[in-house]
Amino acid sequence: MEGRMFGLETPLMTALQHLLDIPDGEAGGAGNAGGEKQGPTRAYVRDARAMAATPADVKELPGAYAFVVDMPGLGSGDIKVQVEDERVLVISGERRREEKEDARYLRMERRMGKLMRKFVLPENADMEKISAVCRDGVLTVSVEKLPPPEPKKPKTIQVQVA
Repeated sequence: MEGRMFGLETPLMTALQHLLDIPDGEAGGAGNAGGEKQGPTRAYVRDARAMAATPADVKELPGAYAFVVDMPGLGSGDIKVQVEDERVLVISGERRREEKEDARYLRMERRMGKLMRKFVLPENADMEKISAVCRDGVLTVSVEKLPPPEPKKPKTIQVQVA
């Protein structure tokens, strides 16, 4: 059924429909023999939607950085906390629909699907001291700070009189 029938032929709706019609693995680049411009892959679109829909707070404490992310309905086994490319903190998870054969949904309002956020860590973050705790659907990832470098003492050179 076409969107034109319902008056939904706007540039925004056309762009959204185009994004939904992207087959997996399709992207611009070497595999594109026709030289035509291709859109993003389905995986990229899925990740971008997950990042846009996952709220997070970032706090700087005296000795650490705290990343607080809502992860409703996920257990510790469903959540992944990783560090990519040496300084990118990736927090992800996926909430799946509960399937029961004898029940059908009359209304489904809770968000299902992938949750993801990426953060570039600052230079003074200690990559060896990262911890994560999930309590009541709220994930808190703590990244300790490196101690500040000691100030260099000036070198004193003795002047000899000739």
